[in-house]
Amino acid sequence: MVHLSSSCRWLRCVGVSPVNPVLPCEFILPGRPVSNQTKDKSKLQAWVKRVRQVASQSWESDRPCDEFVRIRLTYYFETRSGNEDSVPDSDNIIKPVRTALISVVYQHDYQVTDVVSRRKNLNGSFRVKGMSPLLAEGFIKGVESVHVRIEHAPDPADLG
Repeated sequence: MVHLSSSCRWLRCVGVSPVNPVLPCEFILPGRPVSNQTKDKSKLQAWVKRVRQVASQSWESDRPCDEFVRIRLTYYFETRSGNEDSVPDSDNIIKPVRTALISVVYQHDYQVTDVVSRRKNLNGSFRVKGMSPLLAEGFIKGVESVHVRIEHAPDPADLG
C-alpha cells in the first residue's frame, strides 16, 4: 500500500475540477458515538456539537468545500468478543456525523456520495498498512473512538 504525501493532494484529475487542497481531512472522536436511534435527543445534540467542534479544528479552510466527498467512519470499540449487542450499529452512527459536517467540511449533505462505516473491536488482531499518524495516535491511547476520514469521492463513472 502506498502512502501519498500531502503534496500529492495538488494533482489535477482529467475531467474533474481542481483538487481541494484540504482533502483528505481526518480526525478522531474519543469515546462512544451516539446512535441516531437514541431516545435521548439532548445526548444526540451534544454528540453532533462535539463532532462539529472537532471537525472544525481539523478542517484547514475557512469555508466548506464544494466538491463531492466520501466519508469513511471506523468505530473502534472495546468489549468481550461475542458481547457486542450494546455496541452501536455502524449504520446508526453515520447520520449524526454527516449532519455535523454540514457547513464545516461541505456545504450540503448531497455532496456525500459514498459512505463506508465499520466497527472494529480493539481486542481483535489487526494487520496494519499505511496507517495515518493520527490513527496510530488513537490506537496508542487504546480507548473507544471513531476515526473519521473525508476524502474526494470516487469517479462517478466508476461503478466498481
